[in-house]
Amino acid sequence: MTDDFDIGARLKALRTAAGLSQRELAGRAGVPHAQISIIEKNKSSPSIATLRKILGGLDVSMSDFFEDDQRKPYGPFFGADDLKDLTSRVTARAIDQGNGRLTLRQIGDARAYNLQILHEIYEPGADTGEAMLQHFSTEGGYVVEGELELTVGEEVRVLKAGESYLFDSRLPHRFRNASDAVTIVISACTPPYL
Repeated sequence: MTDDFDIGARLKALRTAAGLSQRELAGRAGVPHAQISIIEKNKSSPSIATLRKILGGLDVSMSDFFEDDQRKPYGPFFGADDLKDLTSRVTARAIDQGNGRLTLRQIGDARAYNLQILHEIYEPGADTGEAMLQHFSTEGGYVVEGELELTVGEEVRVLKAGESYLFDSRLPHRFRNASDAVTIVISACTPPYL
């Protein structure tokens, strides 16, 4: 992070990418809506506690907020080493990984493009957990290899290689590899979730 980091501009960019008004973000974060406006215009610097509450409303960590974007490759092309490992964010969100490991790697800067594209690897037994996921996004994916059990609301289906999914992420959902082989998925989510 440089000394000229623009907190207001960064907050506004993240809020806009999430598709939220200042009032909606304030409601999610539990702060007065005027406070969002004041911070975005850089008329006031928020305390760490206030910024943490606001970022909680965006589902963004402090480290992600202040991350040095200068080091990120912006594309249009990315090598295997350019993918950003988001696996720890899954753990940070208290998702039970089951008996197998779940690996998530992101292509490029999801916030800059308002689109998160992931390379997902589910080892046998990998599971996002019984506590269903729900977030303000739309997501879809394509099973490249193996089988993926997907629950969306009350519907459950085992998708095999060559099959895909697309749904409103506000519906409770869960991903699980109940097979004895590795499953690979390419997925997209907008606005970005992780």
